[in-house]
Amino acid sequence: MSRIGKKPVALPKGVSATIAGQDVKVKGPKGELSFRLVEDLIAKMDKDEVQVEIREGVDDMLRARAMWGMSRTQINNMVVGVSQGFSQALEINGVGYKAAVQGKTLNLQLGYSHDINFPIPSGIEIKCERPTAILVSGINKQQVGQISAQIRMFRQPEPYGGKGIKYAEETIRRKEGKKK
Repeated sequence: MSRIGKKPVALPKGVSATIAGQDVKVKGPKGELSFRLVEDLIAKMDKDEVQVEIREGVDDMLRARAMWGMSRTQINNMVVGVSQGFSQALEINGVGYKAAVQGKTLNLQLGYSHDINFPIPSGIEIKCERPTAILVSGINKQQVGQISAQIRMFRQPEPYGGKGIKYAEETIRRKEGKKK
């Protein structure tokens, strides 16, 4: 049995959820998100909580149980996103490496022969407090993580010099260089 799926998702003040069939919509001060449940599950509203349950008479119980906890977590992430939002901090290490936001484009100088212009998608906000710090924020946890990973892929941190783009909480395992 899913331990996560059993827990109800509490709705904080200012956040409302509507359930129409398999569609769950969550609206809050930062925006609105929606999620479609698989056919094996049903969602119910109880006061200020959303409860996800397995539908009666499901043929594939193994798949239903696998989707149960994931669906509950998706709904919880939507509630947290529309109330608080998500953010991911990135750090740039390397001589001459820097980033700047110009309108709806993130300009990255990462030691290549050309600058990288990354268009900022809608629903995502990117800030550069310092030329070596990038903050990606938004209400959709998956989208924030995906954009952060795409930015990191432009110059992954290398283990010898430690140069590249890394997550702020990430530690790079350094390797010993060449010996004489």
